[in-house]
Amino acid sequence: MIWSLSASNFVIGMGAFVLIGLVTPIADDMDLSPPRVGAAMTTYAIAYALLSPFLVSLTGALGRRRVLALAMTIFAGGNLLTALAPSEFVLHLSRVVAAAGAGMFTPVTSSVAAALAPPQARGRALANVIVGLTVAQVLGVPVGSFVGYTFGWRAGFLIVVALALPCLWLIWTRVPKGLEVAPASLRQLGRTLLDGPVILAVLFTASFLGSVYVLYTYLAPLLEQTMGFGRNGVTAALVVFGLGAVMGNILGGRMTDRLGPVRTLVILSSAQILVMPVFSLLPVPAPALFALLLVWSIFGWSFMAGQQVRIIGLNPGAASVILSLNAAAIYVGAALGSAVGASVLGGFGIGALGLAAGLCAVVPLLHVLVSRWISGR
Repeated sequence: MIWSLSASNFVIGMGAFVLIGLVTPIADDMDLSPPRVGAAMTTYAIAYALLSPFLVSLTGALGRRRVLALAMTIFAGGNLLTALAPSEFVLHLSRVVAAAGAGMFTPVTSSVAAALAPPQARGRALANVIVGLTVAQVLGVPVGSFVGYTFGWRAGFLIVVALALPCLWLIWTRVPKGLEVAPASLRQLGRTLLDGPVILAVLFTASFLGSVYVLYTYLAPLLEQTMGFGRNGVTAALVVFGLGAVMGNILGGRMTDRLGPVRTLVILSSAQILVMPVFSLLPVPAPALFALLLVWSIFGWSFMAGQQVRIIGLNPGAASVILSLNAAAIYVGAALGSAVGASVLGGFGIGALGLAAGLCAVVPLLHVLVSRWISGR
């Protein structure tokens, strides 16, 4: 069942991010500028961050299998609406619908995995469920982009809809009927939002990913300007980064089970402080760059299993709500990191991104230590 949920998260990740690879054909077809098309990704991120905790709480009393099936149906409907969008307004509206489905689906898969796995294997179970989102960035997004460029951008989203259909079958046949997970409610969401130690712990996701996105958002122009890479070089670098993300996801689960979540997060934050400033030393020989990218990505994407185990442990009875807030924090971190990166780029130049990202990584290190001290758990 875990791998059925992971496969479904692959489709969720592909549908969420395939737009990134289709900005140009959408802009050409709708007679829009690329930034206006790219803003649809921002719409998705904001909608996900706002709707995910609310919808997970609103559906807390329903069976998990029904919620997952409903969420995947909404997500597929949102992507179908994107494929048929006749205007910029409908394009943005469709991304809100898709984000609503994804915001319900992914946090619930994590809560189901956590509920079914024994405590000593919970980190690996959570990592296995989430790895589908990571694989989507390595395989799903490039495939969707290729299909979109070959057959038209609308076909890229129709592929997502087509892949969602077998996922619905997997959900209905593999997720146990009557699965008992601590129910969520809007009242519980309100109590969780007022729980300072829990919210502080959840926001580690935003501070950690924020430091990563300071550099990651502008990785392509950095490699173009410092390494002289063109389309093929940048593509190869992103593939290496994606492979490292998959490896990191798996490694993070194992580290969490062996070392515990707090120690794992401290190690990973420390690694980011050391690794990211090296990007300010570019250019380097291409093999060294690819090795650096792989190491950075492995450490950068190993945090999620440990973070999820940690925040669930703070209040197991509110696991669904906490995981939805954690999922929302992913997009908050990406937005903040991108904004900081843009400021660094404008004020100090592209060569300062690595150093700035390394300095920003001090924040999550302090964050996890202070959060652990305050929670006392």
